[in-house]
Amino acid sequence: MDDVQIKEIVRARYGGIAAASETGCCAPPALSCCGPEATSHDKARRMGYSEAELAAVPEGANLGLGCGNPQAIAAMQSGETVVDLGSGAGFDCFLAARQVGETGRVIGVDMTDEMLKKARSNAARIGAGNVEFRLGELEHLPIADNTADVVISNCVINLVPDKEQVFREAFRVLKSGGRLAVSDVINIAPLPAELRADPALLCGCVAGAAPAERIEAWLSEAGFVEVRVKPNFESREMVKSWASGRGVEDYIAPAMVEARKP
Repeated sequence: MDDVQIKEIVRARYGGIAAASETGCCAPPALSCCGPEATSHDKARRMGYSEAELAAVPEGANLGLGCGNPQAIAAMQSGETVVDLGSGAGFDCFLAARQVGETGRVIGVDMTDEMLKKARSNAARIGAGNVEFRLGELEHLPIADNTADVVISNCVINLVPDKEQVFREAFRVLKSGGRLAVSDVINIAPLPAELRADPALLCGCVAGAAPAERIEAWLSEAGFVEVRVKPNFESREMVKSWASGRGVEDYIAPAMVEARKP
């Protein structure tokens, strides 16, 4: 499967999740990104979001997607500009908007038309004037150089075939002294061939995960300093639920990824 095919599979999968959420139904069958075993709020709680955070976003912004809470490490301040890579229905963007305030700005980027439509609708419904959503791929961000104080992302970079280019783009759009704060999935043991080739696991944040040392190398090569990749092995049960019975929890783990642009 080539990079173009992978992108189209991912685009269709997450576009389907967004479209299905409009009717209150579950997404097309695959992994439990939107399964009956837990509500989107239940899943977000497992990722580390607080009740206050869940109550602060408009209904429909939280689709239960992700593997952690990048808000916890981003340390966003009033007046800052934040870019969210793979912004989905806007969940992390709306939380970031509360932290940066009216003098700040949040830009969400997503390659899925259905997700953008949903995010923009959510923003309009609550009058979120300091949040905007742009169509684009993470390897070619529709954002000018030296724009952001913070770049965040939640379990999306693993879905992109050219992760190294994503980190180069994150570096480009950050201001000097800006920081990267990402929650993502890392590979902790070599995946068996049958798991690595499964399209459902590519969309389910499993087969596309990279090892921590490779992520650290990519970030350093992009120009970042103070690079840190911290696995969260306490989330093993959450990972297990993504593909029950397939043992994916032995091969991947959520992690917090931090770095700074000099």
